[in-house]
Amino acid sequence: MTCKTAPMPDPIKLAPCGDQMIAYHEAGSGPALVLAHGLGLDQSLWDALLPLLPQGLRIIRFDLRGHGASATPQPPYGMGALVRDAESLLDHLKVRDCVFLGTGLGGMVAQGLAVKRLDQIRALILTNTASKIGTKETWARQMETLQAGANPLDPKTHFTAGFRNSPAFAAWQARQIAPRLEGVLGCAAAISGTDFYTPTASLRLPSLVIASTQDAITPADMVRDLADLIPGAEFAIIRKSGHLPMLEQPRTFAAILSDFLHNIGHI
Repeated sequence: MTCKTAPMPDPIKLAPCGDQMIAYHEAGSGPALVLAHGLGLDQSLWDALLPLLPQGLRIIRFDLRGHGASATPQPPYGMGALVRDAESLLDHLKVRDCVFLGTGLGGMVAQGLAVKRLDQIRALILTNTASKIGTKETWARQMETLQAGANPLDPKTHFTAGFRNSPAFAAWQARQIAPRLEGVLGCAAAISGTDFYTPTASLRLPSLVIASTQDAITPADMVRDLADLIPGAEFAIIRKSGHLPMLEQPRTFAAILSDFLHNIGHI
């Protein structure tokens, strides 16, 4: 499957991938680093991290279907569709041997893509994610609460109390655009139906798995179990952070990421 770029005002571009449009941004040249956000977020999640990354990278970030500037097909979605979106986008951009960084839902997409297309991915960075998150029953209840008006980015579950009371959180919250319910429900359905335990255990590539000490959504022990699935995977834990350490502790996150990229010879 190939994608043809549709012109958009800089810096966002749209690529038709299969039956819908995926929004992406790329900057820089050199070895590729691809960034995939989590449920209810968009590619702006990485804004605080980008200035802290090493020079000499081609950084590609994109909005998952139903999020950000990407299209919102009728839900529910399957994880296979989300993986195909990423696969098609990287094929269009002629990306091979990238490092793929995914958080939460984006980390599940990363696992699925690595299993399917090792020519596209030479190394994985999986943060605050797992091979299986929740159960069909817990996600069914969660989707009911979302349909009733619950916030998919509830600050109490996503962030530490210290960060919620900080100017950085206020600034981030002021920039946020409310997630689209259909997109969140569609991707929640994809998570609920996914168990990558066996496929992820088959991976043999450099991997870094990052957890946070105060993550209420994917606790550190759950994330450590993911690291244990991949032979040779590195495991790092970030203190004083909730589910989104790239927002709460961007300098620590960037340092861990940069060390890994150096160690595997990507930069």
